[in-house]
Amino acid sequence: MEDYLQGCRAALQESRPLHVVLGNEACDLDSMVSALALAFYLAKTTEAEEVFVPVLNIKRSELPLRGDNVFFLQKIHIPESLLIFRDEIDLHALHQAGQLTLILVDHHVLPKTDAALEEAVAEVLDHRPIDQKHCPPCHVSVELVGSCATLVTERILQGAPEILDLQIAVLLHGTIILDCVNMDLKIGKATPKDNKYVEKLEALFPDLPNRNDIFDSLQKAKFDVSGLTTEQMLRKDQKTISRQGIKVAISAIYMDLEAFLQRSGLIADLHAFCQAHSYDALVAMTIFFNTHNEPVRQLAVFCPHTALQVMICGVLESSHSPSLKLVPVPSTHPNLQAYLQGNTQVSRKKLLPLLQEALSAYFDSMKSPSGQPETAGVSREQVDKELDRAGNSLISGLSQDEEEPPLPPTPMNSLVDECPLDQGLPKFSAEVIFEKCSQISLSESTTASLSKK
Repeated sequence: MEDYLQGCRAALQESRPLHVVLGNEACDLDSMVSALALAFYLAKTTEAEEVFVPVLNIKRSELPLRGDNVFFLQKIHIPESLLIFRDEIDLHALHQAGQLTLILVDHHVLPKTDAALEEAVAEVLDHRPIDQKHCPPCHVSVELVGSCATLVTERILQGAPEILDLQIAVLLHGTIILDCVNMDLKIGKATPKDNKYVEKLEALFPDLPNRNDIFDSLQKAKFDVSGLTTEQMLRKDQKTISRQGIKVAISAIYMDLEAFLQRSGLIADLHAFCQAHSYDALVAMTIFFNTHNEPVRQLAVFCPHTALQVMICGVLESSHSPSLKLVPVPSTHPNLQAYLQGNTQVSRKKLLPLLQEALSAYFDSMKSPSGQPETAGVSREQVDKELDRAGNSLISGLSQDEEEPPLPPTPMNSLVDECPLDQGLPKFSAEVIFEKCSQISLSESTTASLSKK
């Protein structure tokens, strides 16, 4: 693989047509590995002197945010310097010069900024349901399995199994296991095809890492933030909401809030982060397991604007549906309010509507009778009035930024219309996996308590 990747980098220096295998904009482990393995396969099985180049669809500076990607590359001894990132190749210039052919893997709809590249797409390999309105007019191959790496493994084993070595097998095997949550039947993300190709890889390469070991290692790496800067930690798992020009960032941080608040220069970093991205407020939701393997959630609201901070904190503290059961934690900085979250079942997804409500109430409170925003500050009494008026009704219609990153949907396979699987397999983000682990942990604790009685 290293020699192949060195050849790819060398090809970028030449003025020649390129076949670019492009993963999705999230560049999670599945997307990265699928792009690398599929490009390698195509390069080894194409007789003509065509160049197939895997491109990671993020900036190089963003790779450290994908801890599991970094860990796996190090484990199989692939130097990051050999990889090609989106900011290192001008796909639009190649397309305008008539030198670009695109193969999309782990997605099939290009973002608006890449709409001009759609006519260059020659093939799609994906594992999510098709967006029929935006699917490129090319050959598409889609099957609703747990991991796109499963489909790449199938392509290799059916087309040229001789090119598969231990290094690539480790990549594919580990990625499928992580994506399918260690093939856990209770979670149910793994399909029969995912299981089939994990078993095939294990039969061909008996020295593959133990399933539990590789899953635990990748999970640990995915949640590890020890080597990240404050900005990187905030960006690693972030959503954004906005209303009438007011923007709030909500970041999931996988560590104890006390440790996070003790980071050197934290307040300056938070100010710089909000200023750089034009955020009016930042909500940090920390998540971790304590020594008894019980889930712990904490929450911090950072906001330089007093009235907005009071409104956000007021909504969160007074919410009954759901009730966060917040317990304030003393803070030494007026722009930062921290809490212990007693209700660990309230995830970020459930918090987003409450924050939308806070923005609505804040915007309404800032208006004068004439309908124009007031310039004076907002008192706590005004905040309480707005909260009483708004109640705890949830604001619907969250924007695309508040959901999972808008990854390109995916072409349909032979499924008929209205099939129960038309909506695809359930998404398993880090947040979702944490919730499921929390439920399992709580269930086991309850069972243990009952058995003792």
